[in-house]
Amino acid sequence: MRILMVTNTFAPHVGGVARSVTAFTEEYRRRGHRVVVVAPEFPGTPDDEEDVIRIKAFQNFNGSDFSVVLKPPLHLARAVDAFRPDIIHSHHPFLLGSTALRLARSRRIALVFTHHTLYERYTHYVPGDSSALKRFIVRLSTNYANLCARVFAPSHSTARTLREREVQAPMSVVPTGVRMSDFASGHGGGMRAALGIPEDAMVVGYLGRLAEEKNLRFLADAMARFLLETPAAYALVVGEGPMREGMQAIFAAAGVADRVRFTGALQSLLLASAYKAMDVFAFASTSETQGLVLAEAMAAGTPVVALDAPGAREIIQDRVNGRLLADADANVEGFCAGIASITSLPVAMRRQLAINAHQTASQLSLERCADRALTAYESMVAHPLRPVAEVDEAWYRTVRLLSAEWELLSATMGAAGRALQRGVEISK
Repeated sequence: MRILMVTNTFAPHVGGVARSVTAFTEEYRRRGHRVVVVAPEFPGTPDDEEDVIRIKAFQNFNGSDFSVVLKPPLHLARAVDAFRPDIIHSHHPFLLGSTALRLARSRRIALVFTHHTLYERYTHYVPGDSSALKRFIVRLSTNYANLCARVFAPSHSTARTLREREVQAPMSVVPTGVRMSDFASGHGGGMRAALGIPEDAMVVGYLGRLAEEKNLRFLADAMARFLLETPAAYALVVGEGPMREGMQAIFAAAGVADRVRFTGALQSLLLASAYKAMDVFAFASTSETQGLVLAEAMAAGTPVVALDAPGAREIIQDRVNGRLLADADANVEGFCAGIASITSLPVAMRRQLAINAHQTASQLSLERCADRALTAYESMVAHPLRPVAEVDEAWYRTVRLLSAEWELLSATMGAAGRALQRGVEISK
């Protein structure tokens, strides 16, 4: 099968969507499928990429670590025609997501869209952030989903949310899977030694993009409180992003900065070693649709403490493979107590939590999730869109391209209208 992946984030960018696209791409290729990825340029992009089409982009949009693509070049259409994809898979509704829709519509190819993110949680990166803008973003992403042949939701709770938002397109629940073998290796003791963390210290850790939408001020406050209450404990923060300095300031103000280690972004064996260096993984985000890092931590045998929110509640079983903190504990004191409730357990009970966590992650293996995705692809390829006579193909392609442009415009205008109307109703 020939699969075209279209994404606004891809390696070397570090983030959940980029890692998801990379994981599925590598798994599909391992199985003999050919995958071409269309993605923006990022700093550090390697020169020797195979089957990756890069689009020029502005870097670090509005202080974020995202790229904003410029107009896709003419050679993209030629490259897509030469590739002749069976499926086009879009990973965002905006920017290159629009390009994916145009390519699919003009070539009568089924378009799949993974709704990776609750996009309204990211409007703080856009000037003029407001409740009206959030409603607009929700409606726009919903309209985009309804233009696709199928939508992939990363979790059942996300699928329910999308149905509540009036996504009517056929839907499949396809989480981003974890390649279990990637986390079987790694050396937690070696990572601790390299960072100057005592072998017998309790370590609470976080791994992910250091960004505001991850609720990291709250998390840093809770981790700092835990370190104050547990003098021999350390904190390990893995990742990069605009919130790094803010988190460092919180730890410094609490007087615990000497027991906090920031490593920057890590890959491969070092990533697995970081997870294994932690006794408990702390996660406070409420904006996730899945929470890939939770499954990764569990694959490394590290139990998780998280707020009860979409993404977390489908993988964490409270007091079985970690702690899922309900609303009553959704405060700094409660979160700190949740961390301590794991680190204070006897060794045998903590070992059982680790075993349970690993077993949970195995149910979300990359192989199983790729099976789901490929089954959905195959069902769409087996029922292609109505063929067009070859003699009329040039004309129909032009018509379909104009139709795609009109659908995008209608989706945008419809989203704006619904958001403004809702704003008027709320103000009454």
